Amino acid sequence: MSKQRLFVAVWPAAPVVALLAGLGRPSCDGLRWTPDDQWHVTLRFLGSVAKEERDRVSTVLQTLDLAALLPVRVALGPKTIRLGKEILAVPVTGLDRVASTVVGATADIGQAPDVRRFQGHVTLARSRGVDLRPLLGTVPAAKWSVDEITLVVSRTASDGPRYEVVERFGVDS
Repeated sequence: MSKQRLFVAVWPAAPVVALLAGLGRPSCDGLRWTPDDQWHVTLRFLGSVAKEERDRVSTVLQTLDLAALLPVRVALGPKTIRLGKEILAVPVTGLDRVASTVVGATADIGQAPDVRRFQGHVTLARSRGVDLRPLLGTVPAAKWSVDEITLVVSRTASDGPRYEVVERFGVDS
């Protein structure tokens, strides 16, 4: 039985991606910058799930009352942050209710939901022993409207994970 690593996410609008892509990305051993086509906000990480569980996730997400949740206006920034010692990220606010609904609906699927409070963010880089503090700073604030959530497969590769949106769920879906 084949398993896939899955998560539920939202994606920044093209102007937000362009804004983030304009930030400096200094080259540094031990620091891996996330490619801009992989910038997203994870609402729920499900871990490795079997096909039957993936089908269940899809069914659960299809039955959510997305008209009560979306569209939602979210905000990026205004500063980069460290999450632990290894992740450089930009906070994203405004998705708490959407994330809570997704987590509640999928709580019995995949790995147990994170018990920490939801902290929306876009991961810019991952560090292996590099001090991220010099990279912390202000980013231009941005807002965008989220009108869909996505089910994403994460595939591991030698140069980092690859993400593929396998299903989209929105008010009109």
